[in-house]
Amino acid sequence: MARRAISVETREEFFDLVCAGMPLSRAALDMGVSEDTGHRWWRQSGVMMLRAQTGARGGLRGTAPARCPGRGTQRRALTSEDRAVIAAGITSGWSYAYIGCKIGRDRSVVWREVERNRGPDGSYIGTVAHRAAHERRRRPKGFKLVENEALCQRIATWMDDGWSPKLIALVLAAAHPRGSMECVSHETIYQALYVQTRGKLRADLHKQLSLKRPRRRHRTGPRCGGSTPYAEAFKISQRPAEVTDRAVPGHWEGDLIIGAGSGSAVGTLVERTTRFTMLLHLPGRHDAESVAEAMIREMSRLPEHLRRSITWDRGSELAEYRRIQLALDAPVYFCDPRSPWQRGTNENTNRLLRFWLEKGTDLSVHTAEDLQRIADTLNQRPRPTLDLQTPAQRLNQLLTQAA
Repeated sequence: MARRAISVETREEFFDLVCAGMPLSRAALDMGVSEDTGHRWWRQSGVMMLRAQTGARGGLRGTAPARCPGRGTQRRALTSEDRAVIAAGITSGWSYAYIGCKIGRDRSVVWREVERNRGPDGSYIGTVAHRAAHERRRRPKGFKLVENEALCQRIATWMDDGWSPKLIALVLAAAHPRGSMECVSHETIYQALYVQTRGKLRADLHKQLSLKRPRRRHRTGPRCGGSTPYAEAFKISQRPAEVTDRAVPGHWEGDLIIGAGSGSAVGTLVERTTRFTMLLHLPGRHDAESVAEAMIREMSRLPEHLRRSITWDRGSELAEYRRIQLALDAPVYFCDPRSPWQRGTNENTNRLLRFWLEKGTDLSVHTAEDLQRIADTLNQRPRPTLDLQTPAQRLNQLLTQAA
């Protein structure tokens, strides 16, 4: 038996009845379709879920249409009539610009409205879109990390691997459409970490942050540090412009991560363009001679076009900088006194490395193999500054192009 064709008008009238407060089963009966068909239409609209609680009539609760602030205001909300014109215009094949002219709004407003409220099948239904917009404006809104336990588990797993809340938010946004319940901002994650009543993340998950603080701390001013004079050394102001704008790869920034009681250290080197990280194993001492030997050993493995310069803080551990310059044929530049922030790429990377190389611990327990594993893990992590590519991918592209 052939299936009865259902007109577009019947489907739209069904949505009008449901959005007006009629129970879905009754609206389906009035339109001459089964309740299963009605539920399928509603699911396929993809804009909002039916509320579990019902009013006196058994329909949607809070079904009064959103108030329009008036057409005289500059940023008025779209009305149900506006959305009806948009739906009719899309059905008629009008352009967004022409629809915008009809409702007195810019075409970008129409485009955003359609993208925000269209269903998975691409259809835009004016009444459903208006109801969905009204629901989004309801306050207070539910906290996503209370309602979505699966999302909490994903966030906890990533943070256990050393991912920052900012990176998690960007990866979720790239994987899910805007407005999805699977997307959260990094601020939402921080609120759940620091205010335990705001979410269902583990109470100890703040320990996976790079600074492992149990509460937020306001910045009180710039950090101060000691300085070592390098009268004849290159200053950071002498670096070529290509280093600053990251236009040419091969420029590195370095520093030491110090362990408990300054008794151990790990050297870090970060390439500015790709954010590729190398770790220097310093098992015994971390004096100038040991650091120079480790740096020359590791950086000599790079092709010449990927070791153009090195920028370091004014620490005594690089007193053998002339030896490094000669062996690697790369100039060494030094930051201004008390200005480690001038090597911002390395500072940010060291903060990420503190996930594994914790403050106040003995770093000499990490073998060369351990440091290589840590570096590989970090180099295979997607970075927002690289459009969510990994440093390893970017470096491999450079090596492939050179070959």
